Amino acid sequence: MSRVIRALILILVVASCGSSNSTAPRNLDNACSIIKQRPSYIKAFRATERRWNVPVHVQMATIYQESKFIGTARTPLRYTLGVIPMGRQSSAYGYAQALDGTWDEYRRETRSFSARRDRIRDATDFMGWYMNKTLRRNGIPLTDARNQYLAYHEGHTGYARGSYNSKAWLLRVSREVADRSVMYQNQLARCRAARR
Repeated sequence: MSRVIRALILILVVASCGSSNSTAPRNLDNACSIIKQRPSYIKAFRATERRWNVPVHVQMATIYQESKFIGTARTPLRYTLGVIPMGRQSSAYGYAQALDGTWDEYRRETRSFSARRDRIRDATDFMGWYMNKTLRRNGIPLTDARNQYLAYHEGHTGYARGSYNSKAWLLRVSREVADRSVMYQNQLARCRAARR
């Protein structure tokens, strides 16, 4: 085998090992385990907390619900006649499951033109930006994981109209986000990796 072919094979093997954002960390019920496995996450969460004042545990609970910490997460495909794929349910993508239009608005307003939805630091910054808009438009404190999640899911106008009230499943999910936020907060308080 020639050197060129061996070099190409080696490059392909190394490149295939580097995509850590397509898999979730293990033990998603333990905030300390998550940030120990992925130290870049806590750096991103802290940067967002400093810039936007959104607590780390609120960010983590929202990302868990949206993507289970998978950077390349997408909505499921829709099918016609049960077998013919007809595109995705929405344009939501990445850790924060940001829609195309909202992501574009974020990049314009923050002048973050190179931001990517599958990069944790950009995804958390997006969430901080969006949740601060929610605070201004809907008066929801940044510490209120439940209502911040409802506004995140329904949009600012939908939240203001109370569209979530007719969705029992979404009300249940928002309570789960709030519970997970408290759980992560308690874990992070005892976690040495979070204090570094």
